[in-house]
Amino acid sequence: MKPSNGKKIAIFVGIAVVVFLGVFLGITLTQDLGKSEEQITTEKAEQTLGNLLGSIKVETVAARKSAINDTDILSDEQELPDIKSYPLSVTGSGEINVEIFSSPEKAGTGTDGWLNEIAERFNSEMKTVNGKTVSVSVRSVSSGLALDYIKSGKYVPEALSPSNEFWGSMLNAGGIKTTLIEKKLCGNVAGILLSKEKHSDMVSKYGSVNMKTVAEATQSGDLLMGYTNPFVSSTGLNFLINTLYTYDADDILSSTAAEGFRTFQENVPLVSYNTLQMRNAAESGSLDAMVMEYQLYVNDPTLKNNYVFTPFGVRHDNPLYAIGDLSKDKTDALKLFAQYCLSAESQSYAEACGFNQNEKYISELPDNISGDKLLSAQKFYKENKNSGRPIVAVFVADVSGSMIGEPINALKTSLINSMQYINKSNFVGLVSFSNKVSINLPIDKFDLNQQAYFKGAVEDLTANGSTATYDAVIVALDMINKAKEQHPEAKPMIFLLSDGEQNVGHSLNEIDAVLKAYEVPVYTIGYNANIDALKMISQINEAATINADSDDIVYKLKNLFNSEM
Repeated sequence: MKPSNGKKIAIFVGIAVVVFLGVFLGITLTQDLGKSEEQITTEKAEQTLGNLLGSIKVETVAARKSAINDTDILSDEQELPDIKSYPLSVTGSGEINVEIFSSPEKAGTGTDGWLNEIAERFNSEMKTVNGKTVSVSVRSVSSGLALDYIKSGKYVPEALSPSNEFWGSMLNAGGIKTTLIEKKLCGNVAGILLSKEKHSDMVSKYGSVNMKTVAEATQSGDLLMGYTNPFVSSTGLNFLINTLYTYDADDILSSTAAEGFRTFQENVPLVSYNTLQMRNAAESGSLDAMVMEYQLYVNDPTLKNNYVFTPFGVRHDNPLYAIGDLSKDKTDALKLFAQYCLSAESQSYAEACGFNQNEKYISELPDNISGDKLLSAQKFYKENKNSGRPIVAVFVADVSGSMIGEPINALKTSLINSMQYINKSNFVGLVSFSNKVSINLPIDKFDLNQQAYFKGAVEDLTANGSTATYDAVIVALDMINKAKEQHPEAKPMIFLLSDGEQNVGHSLNEIDAVLKAYEVPVYTIGYNANIDALKMISQINEAATINADSDDIVYKLKNLFNSEM
């Protein structure tokens, strides 16, 4: 019996469906054949980015120029936070009391609290000078920050104990009188940490691990090296000076040293804002090597078990300086405290805290590098850290209702003041967000014209509405991708300034894969923020998170841009 017309149609439709599914599956299964994993990832990221953008409401705000004048630039003193942001860790109450700024590795807690403990013991013994009781107060302040407080005159302690002697030399170069009371309160050294596997590879290929072979391996692409901001970090500054010295031992500022550093820097994936950012990058596998002081290394079981420490540079022996012209009583009190620090009991405790462990190490660096040369080296680093590669950056500003008042005012002040720390060869744009996203300034070269537009755009920001944080990040990412078509050699960055409270729009889970695919770091700056929320987005591509209140955000943003922009 012949099949009916209805059955014929059904059979035909069935065959058509089978053929269609076969073709569809064939295309789906073979569309990525012959493509690299990078091509596939990029194509999927582009598709996802396009889908995300299609659901985001974006408006473009007409740009307005605002004249730039001297009043936009804060003085060094104005940039610094009130000293109350760094409270005393030890408070002395003697008739003669001397305040000491101390680097944090010895004025913190636990094994990082050696100087605090010694100061407490010293104060409890009620020692006297000329019949008056003496004491010391201690304030934990990083060496770079201490330098800025003292040079600006905003707050000047009677004494300073930085990690190494570079900072005393730079103070002298700035016209600040210092008197070396003690060259070494407790011994420490800076070092390069290499994973055990990479250390073995380096020894096999280069014969040894030292500054010369580290520079050679980094320059040739055999080593992914990271170090910390030389404007703030003693170890970072030490590493910078050593790198320059490696290329020219006679003159660290010669053209030979400069050219060597630029070539070296081309292959450095990260100069980190702080040690935490650098360490996170190492743990993720993005770095083979990083810098750190031995005292921190030896007190961390994870670091000790997984990395090999190789010392470099000048010793970090924690010198003690008197600042300015102290009275004889205060000078005598400071000398008495230095002697107390050098007692057998105090030094035994220093050893227990991880100090005094590399006493045979002798630096190859000359001990007479002038403060002027050190300051010039910092300036050189700022101008050459990207080895001629510009940066394409978008600032993403939170203008939601939670930013009303002091937070939005601090954001505006910090951004306008920080323009001076952005290299003029970089490309910069501005996006803001509340419940919607606004492009306030398209990306362009940060010349005087763009700076005027940038200032006007920042001045016009007003806070209101909900918080579509991740929508704004996607818009910024799209802007960067389009800019990189014109400047493929540029290094991309996003700076997210927010209180961290996202409540509308896309979630982090929806955008994290796209950020990973494009490898754009998102630096987050929290204004009285939910800092954990901001850390999550920064960690995707190993950027830094800065936790700041309205009082210290200007100074922290300055240091971030000196490090990154």
